[in-house]
Amino acid sequence: MSAVGSVPNSTLPGDPPGGRRAVAVWGIGVSVYFVAVIFRTSLGVAGLDAADRFQVNASALSTFSILQLLVYAGMQIPVGLLVDRLGTKKVLTIGVVLFTAGQLGFAFSPSYGMALASRALLGCGDAMTFISVLRLGTRWFPARRGPLVAQFAGLAGMAGNLVSTLVLARLLHGVGWTAAFAGSALAGVVVLVLLVLFLKDHPEGHEPDPVPHHGAAYVRRQIAASWREPGTRLGLWVHFTTQFPAMVFLLLWGLPFLVEAQGLSRASAGELLTLVVLSNMVFGLVYGQVVARHHEARLPLALGTVGATALVWAVTLAHPGGPAPMWLLITLCVVLGACGPASMLGFDFARPANPPERQGTASGITNMGGFVASMTTLFLIGVLLDATGDDYTIAFSCVFLLQALGVSQILRLRGRAARRERERLVASRVETVHVPA
Repeated sequence: MSAVGSVPNSTLPGDPPGGRRAVAVWGIGVSVYFVAVIFRTSLGVAGLDAADRFQVNASALSTFSILQLLVYAGMQIPVGLLVDRLGTKKVLTIGVVLFTAGQLGFAFSPSYGMALASRALLGCGDAMTFISVLRLGTRWFPARRGPLVAQFAGLAGMAGNLVSTLVLARLLHGVGWTAAFAGSALAGVVVLVLLVLFLKDHPEGHEPDPVPHHGAAYVRRQIAASWREPGTRLGLWVHFTTQFPAMVFLLLWGLPFLVEAQGLSRASAGELLTLVVLSNMVFGLVYGQVVARHHEARLPLALGTVGATALVWAVTLAHPGGPAPMWLLITLCVVLGACGPASMLGFDFARPANPPERQGTASGITNMGGFVASMTTLFLIGVLLDATGDDYTIAFSCVFLLQALGVSQILRLRGRAARRERERLVASRVETVHVPA
């Protein structure tokens, strides 16, 4: 089956100019996403502390992340529609207020129920950030820069994860739960000020076309038109299949797995979690450059990442004679680092499949994939750990089931997406030829 074709390197009609101002404005949006990821992943370094603080078991602990991701995933299409309708600045402003309030509430929660409500609020605000940043990129940079812009946004998210792993973990064990989480919430206030004062939705002269209505019929048309595109659905399944192994590891279960199943100290486990993040950042730069130069590399990179992840997980879980050796755990963490950049490839299928006025909606559909998979895996691991007496080998085996489902859907959709993208590519070239100089 043929791979999805490449995109033209020439500037398309109506492309924004990019440049330093675009980088500055987009950087403000990225800083919001950076802070959102710090808050999102803060539970990953505090999982064992949260279990002690609220006196909960593995299933209840996983509920924190499941609820947060459930809200996040459920908000993706509504947020995409809001971004298409209201613009980036308004949606990001609402998001910052919500995720900062959620982080602050989590700091002072006296009970498990209050903590759950705080994480749900955080997830709601977090859900508004990434799609907004992607939309901001399409409004400020030429289309040919799309893969690099998306990967750099993902890189900023990984930098936020790194802050959680290195800084927040130390604060947590240095100043305590309340001070660490409340102090981190100040970062939300800082980015809110920058956002309100300096962010603009688009450069002058590149205002989007007005949308005639915003009623229920408009919503149905946006969702239906985006979903009909095979590229949108392929993007969703690429995101679904690639993202979740690393997200589950970093968001909640990596630290308990390394400490309880592999017998590492918290310090050593934290170093391995940091390695995942650093590896992610390196792979993000590599994948972004490769796809920008060779658009047809998207699918091989995605499937190759899934295969490598499945292989290294299988070897780690099947290792005989107790805990896996350190070299194998290091290999696992390096390979998991490729999952985030591979998931960004999903947007590179959805983006060219949809016109500018549907980019938010299409990105929202795509972004649901990995978070639905992560939420499902978090739940299954928690249930299986409780049911098997903390047998991590059985619990983590559910990863393979979701990977198999995702790969089957990718292989089913890739041919249709390739044909449709080639048709759009030909149409855009014809349009470029007929636009007067």
